[in-house]
This record gives sequence, structure tokens and C-alpha cells, in this order.
Amino acid sequence: VQLQASGGGLAQAGGSLRLSCAVSGRTFSTYVLAWFRQAPGKEREFLAGFGQKWSTGSTFYADSVKGRFTISRDLAKSMDVYLQMNSLEPEDTAVYYCASKSGDGRSVEAQVYPYWGQGTLVTVSS
Repeated sequence: VQLQASGGGLAQAGGSLRLSCAVSGRTFSTYVLAWFRQAPGKEREFLAGFGQKWSTGSTFYADSVKGRFTISRDLAKSMDVYLQMNSLEPEDTAVYYCASKSGDGRSVEAQVYPYWGQGTLVTVSS
């Protein structure tokens, strides 16, 4: 599986950004796509996940972004996954990564995801 994140950039506090993760290569019959972020000096943090076989609406989110960030896919068009980020705060400044794993477990632990994109930098100014 190959993943490539894009869409990062500079935003002002209160603004929005939409990240994209292009998915290609081998895929599994059941898998999870997720977004993580890592701020300088901090551990990689789970943000949101989407399961390939979950029913509509069965996504899951970290409490820190619930209500502000939305993960989605357009299954009719491509395998890409998106992260809509609203009401951005300076604390959201980080490198954002998309990741994937086989199976359908709702894991928030970075170490269980074997496939990662290269990351895209989001900077939020106050």
C-alpha cells in the first residue's frame, strides 16, 4: 500500500484546511485508513479513522478533534481519504500523516499501522 498526504499549508486560527491522502497499490479486503499528527517534541497522535467495511457513519475520532475534524472518503470516485479541519487552533500545528492497516480494529496506536504516507505540514497562526 502506498499513501501520499497533501493539502497542508498555512492557515489562520479559526480557519479551515482539507487534507487528502492518495491511496494506491495493494489493498486488503478489510482495512482501516487513519489520520495522525505529530507536533515538534511530541508523540504521534491519532486523530480519526475510517474502516473499509464499516457502515456509514462508523468512523471514530480522538476527543481532541471531535466536532472540528471530519474524515471521509468518496468510494464512488477513488480510494482516497480526506480530513476536513475546521476551527483550527495554533495547537493544531503539526505534521499530518495518513496511515493504513489491514483488519477492522479501531486502533488509535500508531505502532499497529504498518503503512504511512510521507506527511504534510500544517501551520496555524494566531
